[in-house]
Amino acid sequence: MATLTCGFIGLGLIGGSIAKALKSSMPDCKIIAYDINTEALELAVSEGIVDITAEEIDHSFSTCDYLLLCAPVSHNAENLHAVKKILSPTCILTDVGSVKSDIHEHITAIGLDSQFIGGHPMAGSERTGYINSKALLLENAYYILTPTEEVSADKVAAYQNLVRRMGAIPVTLSCEQHDYATAAVSHLPHIIAAALVNLVHDSDSQDGLMKMIAAGGFKDITRIASSSPDMWQQICLTNTENILTLLDAYVYSLERIREDLTSHSSSALYTLFQDARTYRDSFINAPSGPIKRVYALYVDIADEPGALAAIATLLALRAISIQNIGIIHNREYEDGVLRIEFYDESSVSSAKEILSAKGYQTHDQKF
Repeated sequence: MATLTCGFIGLGLIGGSIAKALKSSMPDCKIIAYDINTEALELAVSEGIVDITAEEIDHSFSTCDYLLLCAPVSHNAENLHAVKKILSPTCILTDVGSVKSDIHEHITAIGLDSQFIGGHPMAGSERTGYINSKALLLENAYYILTPTEEVSADKVAAYQNLVRRMGAIPVTLSCEQHDYATAAVSHLPHIIAAALVNLVHDSDSQDGLMKMIAAGGFKDITRIASSSPDMWQQICLTNTENILTLLDAYVYSLERIREDLTSHSSSALYTLFQDARTYRDSFINAPSGPIKRVYALYVDIADEPGALAAIATLLALRAISIQNIGIIHNREYEDGVLRIEFYDESSVSSAKEILSAKGYQTHDQKF
């Protein structure tokens, strides 16, 4: 079997994670990359992820079996003219953008429909850049493919197999289906989270009381407000129609809730929370989806010097990496005084086993 060659135009968080996942499962895979951030390219080369770097979008990419557009959405469209000049007729062209209809329109306009399969790995992080990329980011994440009608079934099947080699789960949709669904489960929630955070900011007292006592529930539903403003600005400007449709529906639902509150309709309010709870509890508890699961464990510890350091040391000695650790001052919805975040589910399980064996009382994350 011939060595697979994959090109990356843009090597940030997602592009870097895909490249690392490919190298992990196929060490012989040849990776060519271009990015305006030369430090990221140098790091990728030093890590053995990238084999060849390009100073621009040139014929370095003409031997690629797959060419991935991993720059910001607006730049991907701009890069298409340069891509068309060097693209091999047998190469599959794809992207990783969060909005698909826009890039499909550009692909049609430039005449590349027969080679394009849109892609969107439903994975991400509040952190950005190649330095934060990792192969496990794609592990068991849905990877949506939006092939054009002109792409052959064989090419789609080949790309689905490649996605599986990355450790992800391929799901094939039309670009219209993708954009409406992600507007509901990803794009609108980011807008709501940002609006809610700004509401608290504008409503808070001068001494910052609301910020100080913000409970776990508030931080959970607003965590995604920490995402890149540049990226979400572009998403809102390219998936506007779908977001507006769902935003109107959401505003209407809020107006109904306001009426129920005004009239003190106990049955309607109960139904609101009961229906939401039932549907929310039916969600698959897996790290797939656009709003990533947080891997956290809560631990009861004594309020004494060295207590936190003892736990951190205990886990470090067992080579368990901690993403974040801190004392919970408001435990309205949480058990345990110490909250520890990890990078993956296996680390949570291992940490729980280690700490329990040492006599610590642990609690799983509820949400």
